[in-house]
Amino acid sequence: MSVLEIQGGEDDEFLSLRLTSATDSCSQKIKHKRKRREADLVRWDLNESSEGKIFSLLEMREQMFNQKKDGGVEDGKGLHLIHSLLISASSVDENDIESAVDNLCDLYQNVCLSGDSLQRVAAYFADGLVARLLTRKSPFYDMIMKTPTPEEEFLAFTEFYKVSPFYQFAHFTANQSIIETFEKEEPNNSRVLHVIDFDISYGFQWPSLIQSLSEIATANKRVSLKITGFGRSMEELQETETRLVSFAKSFRSLNFEFQGLLRGSMLGSLRRKKSETVVVNLVLHLNTLNNVSKISETLKCVNLINPSIVVMVEHEGSRTPQNFLSRFMESLHYFAAMFDSLDDCLPVDSANRLSIEKNHLGKEIKSVMNYDKDHVNISPRYERMETWKGRMESHGFSGAKLSSRSLIQAKLLLKIRSHCSPIQFDGGNGGFRIFEKADGKAISLGWQDRCLITASAWHCVQ
Repeated sequence: MSVLEIQGGEDDEFLSLRLTSATDSCSQKIKHKRKRREADLVRWDLNESSEGKIFSLLEMREQMFNQKKDGGVEDGKGLHLIHSLLISASSVDENDIESAVDNLCDLYQNVCLSGDSLQRVAAYFADGLVARLLTRKSPFYDMIMKTPTPEEEFLAFTEFYKVSPFYQFAHFTANQSIIETFEKEEPNNSRVLHVIDFDISYGFQWPSLIQSLSEIATANKRVSLKITGFGRSMEELQETETRLVSFAKSFRSLNFEFQGLLRGSMLGSLRRKKSETVVVNLVLHLNTLNNVSKISETLKCVNLINPSIVVMVEHEGSRTPQNFLSRFMESLHYFAAMFDSLDDCLPVDSANRLSIEKNHLGKEIKSVMNYDKDHVNISPRYERMETWKGRMESHGFSGAKLSSRSLIQAKLLLKIRSHCSPIQFDGGNGGFRIFEKADGKAISLGWQDRCLITASAWHCVQ
């Protein structure tokens, strides 16, 4: 994709995808559940006093959800919130329920979903910690960990995609490497590009690639694009296919084909032509795999495909978590930056912002806090780029230098999408920033001095 293709303006409606939304509100009552058995509530044996504190904690949580606070955290209160979170996390990790409940009660009195970014992010971390106090059988656990409906998830993701450069940076940077690889192999690839996307999600990455390929194609030299996408459900895959096929129809010089496969399907079902350019797309996928062995299995499969290039985008951590507390700290730093960055994108009282925080970011936070419970299938990992680099190299991949067009494109995206804070490139402390890393083999999007996601490209070592 060329630099000039990212043109700002509301009329693009984020790559012409038609959006649907639905709302689902559910009011949970806890007053009639007080006589539930103690064993169904918490993993520890509680005395009568502790059980009463649990109920008080849940009631305080309900009050927090119903209150609105004007203004942000008072001077000095921010450190108090962070201190309460850390003490609560330590108490939960040590199974000290008395201390955990006391500190969480204190937290719920000082956080608010309509407050400033620190109060908001602390509220979701408090929820995640409360969920760790409860067993999977507890009805209150389901109340706290309640997942948004598919419609709510789609709407939240869509709004986040439109207002923040986060996902657009990931998709445009990956697509730039894909286009350059296709153009390089054009004399020998029969003008056929095959993208294997290990986590296609809603397919928002691909309209811009379709548009870019259509500009290369002509009536006499058509371009064929096939996308093989792995998804979470057949319904999601069908909806994604419908959107992409509808979008591709407007480009007559482009042949488009989509094959949807459920995540976990055997790669032997892939249909591949000998002369086509094959690329593998690993955008925010490896970090969702539950353990290192699954990551290893995936990378081995990718190496067997022997693609022309592998594009990878991952959440950027400052260290590799070794236990719950280190994971908590890393996640807190990461999501505090994410919530803070929304100040640059949407007003504090925006309904769309509340939707993004509740049904997208908040959902991830609670999953991260309960990553070791059996039902949590996808819980993002936040690790250093050096860790991912080591994994890629140990599985037969070498890093590819990203082009200057990729860097220029990323900077142009920030110029268009940043609203309030000044743009920073490898310096300064304000707003979104672009970092060039690993001797030009990686580009990161950051908020202030914190890297959020990093894009890189890889070749199979022959």
